[in-house]
Amino acid sequence: MTIWTPTLDPEAPRYRAISDAIAGAIRSGELAAGERLPPQRRLADALGVTVGTVTRAYAEAERQGWVTARVGSGTYVRGAEVAEPSPFLATRAEAHDGLIDLSLSLPPPHPLRATTLGRALAEIARDEAVLRHCVNYQPERGLPRHREQLAAWMGRLGMPVDPEALMVTQGGQHGIDLALRALTRPGERIAADALTYPGLIGAARLAHLKTLPVPLDDSGMDMDALARLCAQQPPRLVYVTPDQNNPTGAPMDEARRERLAELAARHDFWILEDGVQYLPASERGTPLYRLAPERTLFTFSTAKVLAGGLRIGALVIPEALRERLGATLRAQSWMVPPLMVEAACRWVESEDAATLLAWQTAELGERQRLARARLAGYAPTGRPHGSNLWLPLPEGVRAAELLADLERHGVRLTGPEPFCVGSEPAPQAVRLCLGAAASREALSQALATLLESLQTPPPPPWRTL
Repeated sequence: MTIWTPTLDPEAPRYRAISDAIAGAIRSGELAAGERLPPQRRLADALGVTVGTVTRAYAEAERQGWVTARVGSGTYVRGAEVAEPSPFLATRAEAHDGLIDLSLSLPPPHPLRATTLGRALAEIARDEAVLRHCVNYQPERGLPRHREQLAAWMGRLGMPVDPEALMVTQGGQHGIDLALRALTRPGERIAADALTYPGLIGAARLAHLKTLPVPLDDSGMDMDALARLCAQQPPRLVYVTPDQNNPTGAPMDEARRERLAELAARHDFWILEDGVQYLPASERGTPLYRLAPERTLFTFSTAKVLAGGLRIGALVIPEALRERLGATLRAQSWMVPPLMVEAACRWVESEDAATLLAWQTAELGERQRLARARLAGYAPTGRPHGSNLWLPLPEGVRAAELLADLERHGVRLTGPEPFCVGSEPAPQAVRLCLGAAASREALSQALATLLESLQTPPPPPWRTL
């Protein structure tokens, strides 16, 4: 039995030549929609390359939308109707030949992200009334219609909000920056988990704030430690990611959420609740903006659900702060570009949004199960459908040395230092962004490389005199 065997470009890297040949065969009709690609080992033998080269080639073809991998079944052609890949689809990992980059917290790649955005933009281009709105200035908090659409979408995701309390932002990071600029002054103190989202650390640094670390454990921020801090001098604001700490994935339990709301009322500080790292409703707790609505700001975004490039998010604001936050956004950028808000709103109201989210939730669940099974001996932590996994390292393994070794072998992870608040010592651990892998096959290859590095004894320490 003969198998499809392409002629490869001799000048291109082997994996890229194979993925380009797959794309060309689909465009020409040589490979038909629904057709299964040859098993990787058989194609590797036929072409005289390694199985790893074919694995990378199939992953690249899947990233570009030409094929789809089915666990336990194989890789299948999506069809010739897929659009010509654009050079703008390049990712950070593509800059390094063969690198599997798991350092960025990204949603799993899927062709529907670009396809749905294209449909939304095409609809807007045909709607003259909407185009007239998009070229004019809009209210700083966003058009009422857009706020209603985004609020309805958040409600369908299990996060009910009042459209009147919602401000449209340029993503979750913008929401954090707005909150810090509106509620703090240079030199004031804010508190956060001792390991927290680097975007908060960077925004606080730019605002000249002092960031205080609060210890955390498997149940989230230590409320006794926060109470002791408040007894000395209450912070102006406390930043939390209660459903899954970034990077550890630790969720804040219900008792601690209630205690945090009580401490905020007693010591008169604001709560900035970050829900950008999406989880299904079954894995979320009671939102803090419901427990302490008068002193909690909640930031959410389309980034981890639809597409990071949209840069559209929402900041839910207590009534007493709406004018102040509106003035802050107006002074900063006047408004969020209405064209992108319109595209995001059309996207969230389409059937594609629900289809994509259902696929993504299932896909991340499978990737979590895969990673946890492979790394079971090292006690990784994370949420069942979260994008990230936190891996404490065994004694004797240093994060910096492991990261350098992995980079040499084509895998990139994130070390602990970017997440450390203040002068907190960095634990010996690494974060894996499971959603960033082009496919489960690429993730499996990265995990195999990681395991090999972990199981290789470190070099003996230098002797000193």
